[in-house]
Amino acid sequence: MNIHEYQAKGLLRSYGAPVSDGRIVVKSEDAKTAAGELDGPIWVVKAQIHAGGRGKGSFKEQDAGESGGVRIATSVEQAADEAKKMLGRTLVTHQTGPIGKQVNRVYIEQGAEIERELYLALLVDRATSRVSFVCSTEGGMDIEDVAATNPEKILSFSIDPATSYQAFHGRKIAFALGLENSQVKECVKLMGQ
Repeated sequence: MNIHEYQAKGLLRSYGAPVSDGRIVVKSEDAKTAAGELDGPIWVVKAQIHAGGRGKGSFKEQDAGESGGVRIATSVEQAADEAKKMLGRTLVTHQTGPIGKQVNRVYIEQGAEIERELYLALLVDRATSRVSFVCSTEGGMDIEDVAATNPEKILSFSIDPATSYQAFHGRKIAFALGLENSQVKECVKLMGQ
């Protein structure tokens, strides 16, 4: 099953995970209203396609601009303008191949100042039929590069379905991500939700 980022964030939010507020836009004329419903001073405008590498991707159409499918805006007007440039255009990423995918939805969300970027993913390991955690203090948009050049910087482990998630799994993740003090407790709690 493929779901978009905004759908995944909705699921996370329904389980109490803290995620940035955002709005989905399917029509260009709704972009300014959607962005205006969010607090600034930073907005992030994200093309919604079923493929990774959106931030580093490029659009086939020149009128979409030179930036990829994830753009930072510093005003409501700029956020709306970036959304309008993406909607209906074709985004090409390393996962789409040269054909690319048409952007029919754009997600505008509240941005934040980034002190450091961490990577955490939950995925189903098809080889073991178990849920696996993958985490790193490196990566984010560049996690595939990290995996290729510095695989030792990535911690990956699966959860035994017979025992399910345990608090020690959360501590393992927290320590791998370099979290400290109250952040460790918060990580253990959040991962258990």
